[in-house]
Amino acid sequence: MRGVRTRQSERRERLGRDGGPGCEGLRRAVFALLFAALLLGALPVLGHGVAERDEQFLAANSGFAPVVFVYLGAKHMVTGYDHLLFLAGVIFFLYRFADVALYVTLFAVGHSITLLLGVLADLHVDVYLIDAIIGFSVVYKAFENLGGMRALGLRWDTRVATLVFGLFHGLGLATKLQEVALAEEGLVGNMLSFNLGVELGQLTALTAILVVFAAWRASGRFERHAAMTNWLLMVAGFVLMGVQIAGYFVA
Repeated sequence: MRGVRTRQSERRERLGRDGGPGCEGLRRAVFALLFAALLLGALPVLGHGVAERDEQFLAANSGFAPVVFVYLGAKHMVTGYDHLLFLAGVIFFLYRFADVALYVTLFAVGHSITLLLGVLADLHVDVYLIDAIIGFSVVYKAFENLGGMRALGLRWDTRVATLVFGLFHGLGLATKLQEVALAEEGLVGNMLSFNLGVELGQLTALTAILVVFAAWRASGRFERHAAMTNWLLMVAGFVLMGVQIAGYFVA
């Protein structure tokens, strides 16, 4: 594990020298602003709340429907761009299967706890604030990948950070379900099924991300474009966070 961390540290140090905060700022800023503008224009299309047809089913459902809830959970995860951006950031510099499995498991444990607790215990939190924190999690991960935490002299266990942010992502999932009047009959079983679907969706998305990363690394262009990719990831997180903060004050 120490060897893996050393290799990750070396890559982040190279990013800090070649593309970290403060390097080639103008070019990256222009490109990032263009990306942000495109993302802002796409946000209405990419909204990952409960779809109208799904919401109608959830409101009308009055019993245990495991297959449907597994499907809805998987659908929510694979279309949840904020969750996928964070997940991509988490595994960006992970090369060993054991490390990928560890971090993804920590993320899954975190969001499973708060998803189930939030719905079953009826814990209400402000949807805008939670989604803003989720956007910040993307910013944090990209900044950490760029060596920003090291540059600030901050040291913390990234495994703990992944678990903690997983808790907030789970609350984000719970708030989406709380917008629908879920029937009490079969609620526990349905939520367990929904959570299973979320995990299946996450595995599907993770597989796709890993395939893309493997091809990218094999092309020999990964190191060259890693810094720019994380800058774009950070900008996306700031945009997501800013939209939610604006929504909090406007709503």
